[in-house]
Amino acid sequence: MKKLDNFSSCLEILKGADFEMANNDDIYRTGVIGQFNLTFELAWKALQAVLRLHGAEVAGTGSPREILQLGYKLGFIDDPAAWLLMLKKRNSSVHIYNEDEIDEMLLLIRDSFIPAFVSLRAVLTKKLEESEADW
Repeated sequence: MKKLDNFSSCLEILKGADFEMANNDDIYRTGVIGQFNLTFELAWKALQAVLRLHGAEVAGTGSPREILQLGYKLGFIDDPAAWLLMLKKRNSSVHIYNEDEIDEMLLLIRDSFIPAFVSLRAVLTKKLEESEADW
Protein backbone atom coordinates (compact mmCIF):
# COMPACT_ATOMS: atom_id res chain seq x y z
CA MET A 1 0.00 0.00 0.00
CA LYS A 2 1.48 3.28 -1.14
CA LYS A 3 0.43 5.33 1.90
CA LEU A 4 2.03 2.86 4.30
CA ASP A 5 5.15 2.69 2.12
CA ASN A 6 5.43 6.49 2.10
CA PHE A 7 5.00 6.63 5.88
CA SER A 8 7.63 3.91 6.36
CA SER A 9 10.13 5.68 4.12
CA CYS A 10 9.63 8.97 5.88
CA LEU A 11 9.94 7.30 9.27
CA GLU A 12 13.25 5.70 8.30
CA ILE A 13 14.64 9.13 7.45
CA LEU A 14 13.44 10.53 10.77
CA LYS A 15 14.89 7.55 12.67
CA GLY A 16 18.24 8.27 11.01
CA ALA A 17 18.35 11.83 12.34
CA ASP A 18 21.49 12.75 14.25
CA PHE A 19 20.09 14.38 17.37
CA GLU A 20 23.58 15.35 18.54
CA MET A 21 24.03 17.33 15.34
CA ALA A 22 20.64 18.92 15.91
CA ASN A 23 21.97 20.39 19.16
CA ASN A 24 24.46 22.54 17.25
CA ASP A 25 22.99 23.24 13.83
CA ASP A 26 19.88 25.40 13.43
CA ILE A 27 19.16 24.26 9.89
CA TYR A 28 19.45 20.61 10.92
CA ARG A 29 17.10 21.24 13.88
CA THR A 30 14.56 22.76 11.54
CA GLY A 31 14.95 19.81 9.19
CA VAL A 32 14.29 17.26 11.93
CA ILE A 33 11.13 19.08 12.98
CA GLY A 34 10.03 19.33 9.35
CA GLN A 35 10.65 15.60 8.86
CA PHE A 36 8.59 14.91 11.99
CA ASN A 37 5.72 16.97 10.57
CA LEU A 38 5.82 15.07 7.29
CA THR A 39 6.04 11.70 9.07
CA PHE A 40 3.04 12.61 11.23
CA GLU A 41 0.97 13.58 8.17
CA LEU A 42 1.80 10.33 6.41
CA ALA A 43 1.19 8.31 9.60
CA TRP A 44 -2.37 9.44 10.16
CA LYS A 45 -3.20 9.11 6.46
CA ALA A 46 -1.80 5.55 6.40
CA LEU A 47 -3.83 4.79 9.53
CA GLN A 48 -6.93 6.16 7.82
CA ALA A 49 -6.36 3.98 4.75
CA VAL A 50 -5.83 0.78 6.73
CA LEU A 51 -8.85 1.52 8.93
CA ARG A 52 -10.96 1.77 5.77
CA LEU A 53 -9.61 -1.58 4.56
CA HIS A 54 -10.80 -3.06 7.84
CA GLY A 55 -14.32 -1.80 7.25
CA ALA A 56 -14.26 1.37 9.32
CA GLU A 57 -16.37 3.41 6.91
CA VAL A 58 -16.32 6.45 9.20
CA ALA A 59 -12.56 6.63 8.53
CA GLY A 60 -13.32 7.81 5.01
CA THR A 61 -13.47 11.36 6.25
CA GLY A 62 -12.30 13.02 9.37
CA SER A 63 -9.66 15.20 10.89
CA PRO A 64 -6.38 13.76 12.13
CA ARG A 65 -7.78 13.89 15.68
CA GLU A 66 -10.87 11.90 14.68
CA ILE A 67 -8.80 9.31 12.82
CA LEU A 68 -6.41 8.94 15.77
CA GLN A 69 -9.32 8.53 18.19
CA LEU A 70 -10.89 5.90 15.93
CA GLY A 71 -7.53 4.14 15.66
CA TYR A 72 -7.35 3.95 19.44
CA LYS A 73 -10.96 2.80 19.75
CA LEU A 74 -10.35 -0.01 17.25
CA GLY A 75 -7.02 -1.07 18.78
CA PHE A 76 -4.64 0.30 16.15
CA ILE A 77 -3.08 2.83 18.55
CA ASP A 78 -2.00 1.84 22.04
CA ASP A 79 -0.94 5.22 23.47
CA PRO A 80 -3.54 7.88 22.67
CA ALA A 81 -1.91 10.47 24.95
CA ALA A 82 1.33 10.33 22.95
CA TRP A 83 -0.57 10.70 19.68
CA LEU A 84 -2.68 13.61 20.90
CA LEU A 85 0.48 15.33 22.16
CA MET A 86 2.06 14.63 18.78
CA LEU A 87 -0.92 16.25 17.05
CA LYS A 88 -0.70 19.27 19.32
CA LYS A 89 3.05 19.62 18.77
CA ARG A 90 2.67 19.19 15.01
CA ASN A 91 0.08 21.98 14.97
CA SER A 92 2.24 24.33 17.02
CA SER A 93 5.64 23.47 15.52
CA VAL A 94 5.44 26.19 12.88
CA HIS A 95 5.22 28.76 15.66
CA ILE A 96 8.20 27.66 17.76
CA TYR A 97 10.71 30.46 18.15
CA ASN A 98 12.12 29.78 21.60
CA GLU A 99 15.25 27.61 21.80
CA ASP A 100 13.96 25.79 24.88
CA GLU A 101 10.77 24.84 23.05
CA ILE A 102 12.81 23.58 20.10
CA ASP A 103 14.96 21.51 22.45
CA GLU A 104 11.84 20.07 24.07
CA MET A 105 10.37 19.26 20.65
CA LEU A 106 13.52 17.44 19.57
CA LEU A 107 13.55 15.38 22.77
CA LEU A 108 9.89 14.47 22.29
CA ILE A 109 10.55 13.43 18.70
CA ARG A 110 13.50 11.26 19.72
CA ASP A 111 12.13 9.74 22.92
CA SER A 112 8.35 9.53 22.41
CA PHE A 113 7.24 10.21 18.87
CA ILE A 114 9.63 7.97 16.93
CA PRO A 115 8.76 4.97 19.14
CA ALA A 116 5.04 5.70 18.64
CA PHE A 117 5.55 5.85 14.86
CA VAL A 118 7.47 2.55 14.93
CA SER A 119 4.69 0.91 16.92
CA LEU A 120 2.03 2.21 14.52
CA ARG A 121 3.99 1.00 11.50
CA ALA A 122 4.16 -2.50 12.98
CA VAL A 123 0.42 -2.54 13.69
CA LEU A 124 -0.48 -1.17 10.25
CA THR A 125 1.77 -3.69 8.52
CA LYS A 126 0.15 -6.54 10.46
CA LYS A 127 -3.38 -5.24 9.84
CA LEU A 128 -2.64 -4.80 6.14
CA GLU A 129 -1.38 -8.39 5.93
CA GLU A 130 -4.55 -9.56 7.71
CA SER A 131 -6.77 -7.72 5.26
CA GLU A 132 -4.87 -9.11 2.27
CA ALA A 133 -5.19 -12.64 3.68
CA ASP A 134 -8.96 -12.18 3.79
CA TRP A 135 -9.15 -11.54 0.06
